[in-house]
Amino acid sequence: MNKTLLSLFLLIGTASFTGIRAQEKPPLAWQDIASWQSIRPYNTALSPDGQWLSWTVGPTEGDLKLTLRHTTDTLKYDFTIGGATTTAVFSHNGNYVAFRESPKYAEAKAAEKSRKPLYNKLHVVSLPDTQKVAFEKVKDFSFSGEQPDWIAISFAAPEGAPKGDDAPKGTDLLLYHLPTKKSFNTGNVAAYAFNKTGSYLAYTVDANGKNGNGIFLRDMATGITTALDNDKASYSGIQWNEEGTAFALLKAKKEETYKTPVYSVIGISHINGDNTAKVIYSGIDDEHFPKGQGISEHGATFWSDDLNTLFFGIAKLEKKDDKKDSVKTDTTAIAKADTTGGKDGKKAIAAKPKAKADIEKPDMIIWNWQDKRLQSAQQVQQQRDKNFSFAAAYQVAEKRFVQLADSNMRNVVVGPKQLHAIGYDYSPYEWNNSLDGQSYVDLYLIDLKSGTKKLLLEKYYQSAARGIPFAPNGKLLSYYQDGAYYALDLTTQQTYPLTTQIDASFVNELDDHNVTKPATPHFGWSEDSKYVLIRDNFDLWRITADGKQAISLSDNWKQTKVQVAGAYRIYPDDKALDLKKPQYFSVFNDATKQTGIALLEAGKTGLRILFMDDQGYGGLQKAEDKPVFAFTKESSIKSQEVLVSTAADLVNARQLTDNTPDQDNYAWSPGVRLIDYVSDHGDTLQAALYLPAGYEEGKSYPTITYIYERLTQGLNGYAMPAYPSGGFNRAVYTSNGYAVLMPDIKYKLNDPGMSAVACVVPAVKAAIATGIVDGDNVAIHGHSWGGYQTSFLITQTNIFKAAAAGAPLTNMISMYSLIYWNSGSTNQPIFEASQGRLTPGYWDNWEAFTRNSPIFHIKQVQTPLLLLHNDKDGAVDYTQGIEYYNGLRRLNKPVVMITYKGENHGIAKDPNKKDYAVRMLEFFDHYLKGKSAPEWWERGIDLLDMEKHLEERAF
Repeated sequence: MNKTLLSLFLLIGTASFTGIRAQEKPPLAWQDIASWQSIRPYNTALSPDGQWLSWTVGPTEGDLKLTLRHTTDTLKYDFTIGGATTTAVFSHNGNYVAFRESPKYAEAKAAEKSRKPLYNKLHVVSLPDTQKVAFEKVKDFSFSGEQPDWIAISFAAPEGAPKGDDAPKGTDLLLYHLPTKKSFNTGNVAAYAFNKTGSYLAYTVDANGKNGNGIFLRDMATGITTALDNDKASYSGIQWNEEGTAFALLKAKKEETYKTPVYSVIGISHINGDNTAKVIYSGIDDEHFPKGQGISEHGATFWSDDLNTLFFGIAKLEKKDDKKDSVKTDTTAIAKADTTGGKDGKKAIAAKPKAKADIEKPDMIIWNWQDKRLQSAQQVQQQRDKNFSFAAAYQVAEKRFVQLADSNMRNVVVGPKQLHAIGYDYSPYEWNNSLDGQSYVDLYLIDLKSGTKKLLLEKYYQSAARGIPFAPNGKLLSYYQDGAYYALDLTTQQTYPLTTQIDASFVNELDDHNVTKPATPHFGWSEDSKYVLIRDNFDLWRITADGKQAISLSDNWKQTKVQVAGAYRIYPDDKALDLKKPQYFSVFNDATKQTGIALLEAGKTGLRILFMDDQGYGGLQKAEDKPVFAFTKESSIKSQEVLVSTAADLVNARQLTDNTPDQDNYAWSPGVRLIDYVSDHGDTLQAALYLPAGYEEGKSYPTITYIYERLTQGLNGYAMPAYPSGGFNRAVYTSNGYAVLMPDIKYKLNDPGMSAVACVVPAVKAAIATGIVDGDNVAIHGHSWGGYQTSFLITQTNIFKAAAAGAPLTNMISMYSLIYWNSGSTNQPIFEASQGRLTPGYWDNWEAFTRNSPIFHIKQVQTPLLLLHNDKDGAVDYTQGIEYYNGLRRLNKPVVMITYKGENHGIAKDPNKKDYAVRMLEFFDHYLKGKSAPEWWERGIDLLDMEKHLEERAF
């Protein structure tokens, strides 16, 4: 054999052998997920100098580590942090990093059962030399602001310490000097806060017997500590102003007259040792303060920028009842009884009145049709109501109290610079809003000097756009009404149209809820208050505050279906978008689903797309003090990684992380395809079709259709293997040889179910036409709203061989007037102004309600159904699942309903998550792959045998 043929033979043989070995990689099993290694999301941190990036990584179940990686070379450190994730905190100069170490995963699990108290450890690492110091039983910590020489560490109370409202709240506070490693301990500290520069530390003492309680201020340069106020009282809520020159807090003192402590607001300013200015105000002796009210512990307490006004909240302050607990005795009746003989001739003695505490009272709720909030909503929101406070202010120089909010105008927003406030009065519309969900409000301009109110907008329709942002100068605000944006000058009350002269629509064309002219996004004001940045359905506009000039920063991107998706806020001290600095925006192509990042250079009027491709980009952040940028990148087959660049245009970005290393050990999806199709309503839509592991062109595969609403916007998102709350994980299914189809659904009002049929069935047919999907082995799954659509689709089509519906609505008529127990409100607003898309009530819309209810078409079901509905579901009432299950069972349809006791709308407990995930895969494997039916599906499990059954399956 010649050498060329031999080489070709060896090459082909090697390639074939490599292909066989690749195919031999095992599919990902649910049991494998416990050890799956991944970086935890939302826990990355970039040091202020941009030199270090941190993240946490570890198995799904097990102990984690924190990684510190240098951004310019390969230097990396790993630290064990126990079983809970944490986020590293860097000192301002980047020389130190601090992070918590929690108890080990196994120890924490054991403590859940034994209720043994566990504590965190704090590690502080010097990054130049990696020296580390650890502190045990730490409660919290804080670096000393912009002068990072100190770290303050608060410790947990010792075991056996007294508890309760009257127990002292203070514990040890350690001040650790980082350069010299010297420690200074202060005992009985309840609260503490550095100012922004770190030059001062304010702290409160709460000691046993309230001995030495007070508010103290330590000069961090000299170490001199000043007692600003001492009393037999409790102090809380230290809030520095932004400049770090003043702070406010609350003081609580028990008074014999009142049931609860009487609070005062304390304002500290003009810091100068013992000569520091201090004002204390309780309102108790102020004739202008509302009777029966007191300063609330739950209100926001802060200084105005000019240090002339203190803002706080007020709430009901109850006096003690001087009356005795016993019921008053009717002495006349007793006297009369003393002179009247009984049957035996003896004097009758009146029964001793019962004490109030001994009287048996009915346990009841009264539901009145005039209630603005349902009784159930009041129950759920009871604690919030108890803690509610009304915004108020005290003008220090004038010694004048001003009430801003009241029982009708409960929500008041104080604008920047404290020049104006806006009050929201929902009371005229609250009852109707609780019925149909269409939110209206009267908006008032509040004079912060006098408290007087002036109506700005009457019956403002909030459902279209919730936000009413102030300009940073506090003199302007912007709002949306009837398809257009406006600016309002709060000084003159003059209104300026912002978008009416622009040849574009600012009505969100993708929002198909029952909302009149929903708004496109508002990205806020510019830092100088000269411009607003508002997007139409694609392009971003820079509009002058008077509406006279508008420039498209994205230059007619609508033609290519590219839209500005969002603005990154990368400058933490900026109140708005400072157009004198480079600004970054996320971009999205609605046609291709590509994502990217665009740059608006300082002073320029055109966005430049830095990159946009078949990846998912996000999480852009900038180092606080240096031009170092970090952002994330992922795809449908590659997990999220963090990249760092030192260039403003993000070029030459280096990948610093190495996520999900276990993926190479398993069979994996090779990618995703975007499918275009036309719905039965004539709309051109798209669907994502994720390919199964080992995919071969020309071969068809069993397919799971997963539905909710519009899902293709996440086309390039990675599905992290995990134990899901709803049973389905895309990565597990594609690894196990399934294709996964995720179609978009566009809704027509009063036809939510029929809309799903009109969109999903054509999507399935289009997917089958690609040759990838085996038309004889297609299943469907959805949870919640997706569960409803699943349970409805199988009444209208037999295209699916099996279906799994999680927590589905099944009877739109009964569901309409049931309670959404998680919030306590009725479902009626959800139907009429949100996801339900049915309006008005079924009594005037009977045909639509029945046409879109699975229960009314139940006789047509021929698809085997796995149904999940938990008995404590606070979103979709448990009776919805019971009704559907019993109806199918009465018709002898193949159905199994699984209920996890005590679980809510989604499954929370890990053993239950695991169990349902395994059962769903077994169910689909049986119907789509021909595997043997599991016993629980084939014959069911008797209750007496359930414990043994669960023990055998547990992992």
